[in-house]
Formats: sequence, structure tokens, C-alpha cells
Amino acid sequence: QVQLVESGGGLVQAGDSLRLSCAASGRSFSSYAMGWFRQAPGKEREFVTGISSSGGIKYYADSVKGRFTISRDNAKNTVYLQMNSLKPEDTAVYYCAAGIRSTMRARDMDYWGKGTLVTVSS
Repeated sequence: QVQLVESGGGLVQAGDSLRLSCAASGRSFSSYAMGWFRQAPGKEREFVTGISSSGGIKYYADSVKGRFTISRDNAKNTVYLQMNSLKPEDTAVYYCAAGIRSTMRARDMDYWGKGTLVTVSS
């Protein structure tokens, strides 16, 4: 069982930056692809970004490409999400997820964190 704990969410203004962290337990962290998903009020959960187990391959949704950056530090069992130029439409609960597969499909992810709320005001 892998435990994931997100942190770093909060209230910011449009144009600001924020960095989210996801701390993972277990000795097999380096074997998992990691992803960030988000869910806004009244909407379905959507893919934001993902990274391969070694960190060599990254994926981004078109809505965040050029503004968000995902990275991981396997020595620290941690994955990060750097968010720049935040927009009100980025407001959502952000979830960290781990998967043995690298499809970046929500249904293929094996473990999920509880989420952290990001609110971006106009």
C-alpha cells in the first residue's frame, strides 16, 4: 500500500505562482509513474500532468502547457507541481496519483492522495 500526501495548496491571485508537493511512502516509489489531476466544483476530474518513473518523460494537458511544470525527486520520494501564471479557471482540488502503468488515464492509476485545494482569485 502506497500513501500519498499532497501539500502546498492555498489562496492566490491571478498571475501568481504556487508549488505543490506530493510525498509518497514505500520503497517502490521509483517504479511508479506519477500524475496530477484536478477537479473543479461541479466538474469531472481531469488530467493535468504526469511524469514517468525515471522522470525522463513528461505529459501536459493543453490547458496548462507552458505554465505548469512537473518534476520528481526519487531520493526524496516526492513529486512536485510548479504552477505559474495561475488563472481563475485553475481553481480546483488537485490530486496526486501513482500508477505502475504510464497511460496517465485516471482509471489506470493505483493510488491517490486526498487532494489539496488551490483557489485563484481574479
